Amino acid sequence: MQNSIQSKRFVIRKSLIGQNTIIEVTFKNGKTFKYNHDKAYELMSENLDHLSCWLKYNSYTSSTSVPKVLQNTEVI
Repeated sequence: MQNSIQSKRFVIRKSLIGQNTIIEVTFKNGKTFKYNHDKAYELMSENLDHLSCWLKYNSYTSSTSVPKVLQNTEVI
C-alpha cells in the first residue's frame, strides 16, 4: 500500500523510511515536485548522516527547493 502526503516543503524523515510514501510538495513560488520518499532517501542517505538536523531531529526539510542531488532525477 502506498501512502500519499501533500506538503509545503521538501521533507525526508526517519519515521517515513520504508513506508513507500509519495510526497507532493508545492513551494511558495508555485512549483511542485512529486517524489517517492524511500527513493529520495536512498539518493541522499550518505549526505544526511553528516547533517546536524538529521542527527538532532531525524529529519531534513527545505521550504525553497529540491536538493541538488535529486534535481533532474526520477524519484517517483
